[in-house]
Amino acid sequence: MQFKIISKILGLMLMIFSLTLLTPMLIASLYGEHTHESFFLSFAITFSLGMLMWLPYSRVKGDLRTRDGFLITTLFWTVLSLVGALPFILVDAIHLHFTDAVFESISGLTTTGATVISGLDDLPKSILYYRQQLHWLGGIGIVVIAIAIMPMLGVGGMQLYKAETPGPVKDNKMTPRITQTAKALFTIYLALTIVCSFSYWLAGMNVFDAITHAFSTIATGGFANYDASIGYFNSPTIMILAIFFMMISGISFGLHYYAWVKGSVIHYWRNSESKMYLNMIVAASVICCGYLYLTHTMSLTDSLLHGTFHLVSIMTSTGFATDNFSAWPTFLPVFLIVMSFFGACAGSTGGGIKVGRMLILAKQSLREIYRLIHPSAIFPIKLRNRTVPERVADSVWAFFGVYLAIFYFLVMLLQLTGLDYLTAWSCTAAALNNMGPGLGDAAAHYGEINSVAKWLLSAAMIIGRLEIFTVLVLFTPMFWRR
Repeated sequence: MQFKIISKILGLMLMIFSLTLLTPMLIASLYGEHTHESFFLSFAITFSLGMLMWLPYSRVKGDLRTRDGFLITTLFWTVLSLVGALPFILVDAIHLHFTDAVFESISGLTTTGATVISGLDDLPKSILYYRQQLHWLGGIGIVVIAIAIMPMLGVGGMQLYKAETPGPVKDNKMTPRITQTAKALFTIYLALTIVCSFSYWLAGMNVFDAITHAFSTIATGGFANYDASIGYFNSPTIMILAIFFMMISGISFGLHYYAWVKGSVIHYWRNSESKMYLNMIVAASVICCGYLYLTHTMSLTDSLLHGTFHLVSIMTSTGFATDNFSAWPTFLPVFLIVMSFFGACAGSTGGGIKVGRMLILAKQSLREIYRLIHPSAIFPIKLRNRTVPERVADSVWAFFGVYLAIFYFLVMLLQLTGLDYLTAWSCTAAALNNMGPGLGDAAAHYGEINSVAKWLLSAAMIIGRLEIFTVLVLFTPMFWRR
């Protein structure tokens, strides 16, 4: 393990992140708020810590190995979450205690969107902006962004990219050089954010709300500037725009890249995963909207609008809300949470198990049924007439098995802390799927959840963001052997 290089890279990343703390200071100046000192102190602490880690090894060079990348990725998300909590602790207007501050920071960076804060309408603009900025940085993956500057360090970035990028097939690159890949991702991500911001502004949001809500929409995060979330605006146009951009952000950015290069969108429908993703959204929306209307919960128009909005919001792991869906009749709240397990597409900013994995699981399950009928026959798993390697199929089943084991282990641990089953189950789903909203005691926010449960959920958010194995590999003895 190359600890000197790891320290050097972590230090540089922390210094880069510290620069993002200067933007909320500008927001504070613009709106005449007195939060400058708190943000500057947070900047100074973060930058100093990064400098202490980077300076002693600044001249050390070497190549990163795969396991170095896993350790850097996990450590960085953990350390960044801790320093990211500083403004929540230091700003007097919010002044969260340590546990709540770390929870809010992790929720922001992992694009989960679960919050412990109530009274958002009265918070300083600088804090509201900072929360949304955490989403935006976490959405693209600050590790992937940092890859663009890796050539200056004398190290390669492919190992970091493999550890950070979500999805069942992590070795595929969009461009031959990883730096080009990182820059392409960032360009597309930034372009979508700008278009989304402009659309929200045209629909009636002020400039501040348009930019900050675009941050959380494209990042599929779910933080909002108001307790009523998107429902605050009471605008069907804004809801429809949010639905569109949440769906777009839930599709693989690799497909967005090809659309950009080829100038065509037909490949979205030809891709097996995105096709299944879109079909699932349509089918689940019909169920959700139909049940709302048939149970006389809402009018036909409201059923279509609110039902589709919440389905897309939960399935893409965004977590925006326009209504209290936890109070919807019978099975609908649980149905929406279950859809978050499917999540978005691999290579997107969304969470969940990923539609691509679910597609492979479905095909492999059908194959086993066919084998019972024809024991000697060979049934390869194919996606778009291409055979899925057995190793990929096996890894998907392994991921699914470990995911379920961790999920129910966390549910039991949360119950041990005193949470009822519905709250524990929904909070675990919200954290592990990086989705945000829960049911039961967490229906409104997570402020009333006990501290032990918040730490467990914080760990679940990081594990979910890094897709389980990136974290679990660190706990195997083989990982630390020379």
